[in-house]
Amino acid sequence: MQKLAIDGGDPVRPRILPYGRQTIEDDDVAAVVDTLRSDWLTTGPKVAEFEATFANAAGGGHAVAVSNGTAALHAAVYALGIGPRDEVIVPTMTFAASANCAVFQGATPVFCDIDPGTLLIDIDSAASKITPKTKAIVAVDFAGQPCDYVSLRQLAASQGLKLIADACHSLGGSDAGKTVGGLADITAFSMHPVKPVTTGEGGMATTQDGELASRMRQFRSHGITSDHRERESKGSWFYEMVDLGYNYRLTDIQCALGITQLRKLPLWLDRRRAIAALYDRAFAGRSQFTPLTKRNGIVHAYHLYVIKLDPSALTVDRAQVFAALRAEGIGVNVHYIPVHLHPYYRREFGTGTGLCPVAEAGYAHIISLPIFPSMTDADVDDVVAAVDKVIGAYTR
Repeated sequence: MQKLAIDGGDPVRPRILPYGRQTIEDDDVAAVVDTLRSDWLTTGPKVAEFEATFANAAGGGHAVAVSNGTAALHAAVYALGIGPRDEVIVPTMTFAASANCAVFQGATPVFCDIDPGTLLIDIDSAASKITPKTKAIVAVDFAGQPCDYVSLRQLAASQGLKLIADACHSLGGSDAGKTVGGLADITAFSMHPVKPVTTGEGGMATTQDGELASRMRQFRSHGITSDHRERESKGSWFYEMVDLGYNYRLTDIQCALGITQLRKLPLWLDRRRAIAALYDRAFAGRSQFTPLTKRNGIVHAYHLYVIKLDPSALTVDRAQVFAALRAEGIGVNVHYIPVHLHPYYRREFGTGTGLCPVAEAGYAHIISLPIFPSMTDADVDDVVAAVDKVIGAYTR
């Protein structure tokens, strides 16, 4: 058996392979340069063009560009009128922003548990958390797999609740033949560099409701009724701030990059799925770990490829496996610490261990492997070799 790199052996890779990274090509650079040379660097024509292009790709009737995925979630909660004394149900296996967006508006996030196989929201757990104060459910498309939106919409409708989709992982995915951008009342997307497409930092909110879209556009610009370009086109200076909003605008520079990135989304999604298929084949039948399960009828976007370790089959815990894989040059990561276990939520909302036992148990054993479009088959082979090497060394 090969000596592990963490114990002084030779690593599988001399340089770290990250778990995700952006792909920037010549047409992306040219689009940004063209916009830098234009008259509009922000609140200009590229914003509307990007929104229209994104709405078409995501399946939402209206798209509202904002500065990041967190801003998209915040705008969604605002547009739906959620505020103090309201409650919003959130699966705890997610990034903190999925819950923070409720807190930003003075509402209380109520954490529900997850399905152990998919790590998606457990709909029965969510239903059990509904109270007279509940106003909305946030569904998180963990790793790029869409949630069961048919069942979620039925639950929301039966209780008079709004449904927000946190699709920051799942652009290009679908559930029951419907693309993720149109499955909820409002859907939030991220365009961080590791996401399906990037604008550096950036976000988008989609909705079929024109009034909600209008409220989010106002919210992203200080609560003001018009932007500079609209006033310029009318030869007017007058504007009014009608509500408290934020500066959540996305620049034309970023939107120019987003437009060219979206053109390549189908090809990049194909590559992500091909990499996932290579992993699936390589890891089939393993007893020491398993990939996440997939729901029937969905199209997966594979933002992440997550495996779950079986502690009964290993001599070490997840932390040691993680460290050993990093030593082999594989940039594994962990997604996520359950939000209710973060110190802020423990302190401010009284959450803690035992609140969501399935998520807590899952978190202790998950690892995200590298997956991004520019990975080669040789890169995939390196990941598989490193996993085999490390898991083989630590098998009981």
